[in-house]
Amino acid sequence: MIRACRLPAEFETVLAIINDAAIAYRGVIPADRWHEPYMPADELRHEIAAGVAFAGYEEAGGLVGVMGAQPVDDVMLIRHAYVRTARRNRGIGGALLGHLLAGAERPVLIGTWAAARWAIVFYEKHGFTAVGDRTKDRLLRRYWNVPERQIATSVVLADRTWVERTGYVVPKDADA
Repeated sequence: MIRACRLPAEFETVLAIINDAAIAYRGVIPADRWHEPYMPADELRHEIAAGVAFAGYEEAGGLVGVMGAQPVDDVMLIRHAYVRTARRNRGIGGALLGHLLAGAERPVLIGTWAAARWAIVFYEKHGFTAVGDRTKDRLLRRYWNVPERQIATSVVLADRTWVERTGYVVPKDADA
């Protein structure tokens, strides 16, 4: 069952899911971007205060996956998509993404680590298109609040609505 996370009551559970699932990034993303825990509690509180609303996937009375949506200006950002390590590859992430997309009233953008190839493939499988580097840099600076190092090591994927509304043409090279 997919439902809104009950915050603040489920804060610690959401935090635990994020940090459990984020272990997949260790040794994959740049070493200077990895830290323990991957997301400290204060950072999660900041994200929630900034408008990230979490949906949760519940099984047997407990959350096993979470994914956030954050409206920013004229788009919706998908943020912090994580499924417990023991529950991966069972359709939970796809179900959460589908749930959030069904409620989207504006174009959707997703940012993730460029080295997290599995995440990029997942979003492409669900209809998202990776934008070129110049567009990615511009979008990350406009809609996210991340350091330059993260901008340099990330990718942005856009849904069909964003591509159609902006007239974006998928680049033939990675720089566009």
